[in-house]
Amino acid sequence: MQAVRAENIVKSYGRVEALRGVSFDVAQGEVFGLIGPDGAGKTTLIRILTTLLLADSGTAEVTGHDVVRDYRLIRSHTGYMSEHFSLYQDLTVAENLRFFATLFYTTVEENYDMVREIYSQIERFADRRAGALSGGMKQKLALSCALIHKPEILFLDEPTTGVDPVSRAEFWQMLGRLHEQNITIIVATPNMDEAAQCDRVALLNHGRIVEIDTPEGIIAAFRDTLWEVSSDRMYPLLNDLRANPRVKSCFAMGERHHITVDPALTPAALGDYLASRGHRDIHIAAIKPTIEDYYMLYAGE
Repeated sequence: MQAVRAENIVKSYGRVEALRGVSFDVAQGEVFGLIGPDGAGKTTLIRILTTLLLADSGTAEVTGHDVVRDYRLIRSHTGYMSEHFSLYQDLTVAENLRFFATLFYTTVEENYDMVREIYSQIERFADRRAGALSGGMKQKLALSCALIHKPEILFLDEPTTGVDPVSRAEFWQMLGRLHEQNITIIVATPNMDEAAQCDRVALLNHGRIVEIDTPEGIIAAFRDTLWEVSSDRMYPLLNDLRANPRVKSCFAMGERHHITVDPALTPAALGDYLASRGHRDIHIAAIKPTIEDYYMLYAGE
């Protein structure tokens, strides 16, 4: 059964083409990632699927219902957590949860089991105003409010933006447990490392889907030799690597540069080249690609 189906979705804001013919489907119970940088079209796509925005053209169905014709029905079956904290900051934690339960004609008591594991972590702050919560606690409250009506599908728009690494790890653990309950989860994120925690991902760039596959399938499709390189002068190193005709691509990745190379190039030859350019403490090693390596190399093609 398909939880979501999108066909040739197009959306523009004036001259800016946010979505350019996006098509994909999501199976019931799947964790599906929309992966890409700011401006890729992730938020626009989620807002169309959650009936908050109309597409210029194309069709979409959520839980088997048309996003335009059946928008009221879709809203009763879906939960949505926006990119920015959008709950009522002057209301307390408990008041926010009760309010959102009321919107869906239910009560916290009736559906407490649905949010127990998440909400119990912040319940001791029930009387604290939402605006006074930390980033991690705001995240848990927003997720509780999105789940209080027992949705079939949960839409998350960059839910870990602005939270600390520990809270981000905890959040994905919570999603894993929701996944075990057969809830379909569609999550938009610019963090390529989070893609590995999805069943399938769609890589977006400039309003188009570049690739849809499992994380393992995307990594397996990486077709070039990949090395990591560092030296005592990292910025000149970037320029020198890009100036080498046998280096096909070079991107800065944290404390290393990741490069793809002509098969004829050897690490020793590259080391000699860099030493001739004045580099010291040179490190060159073959590495396995990640989804981020795939995106950087192929998504811009």
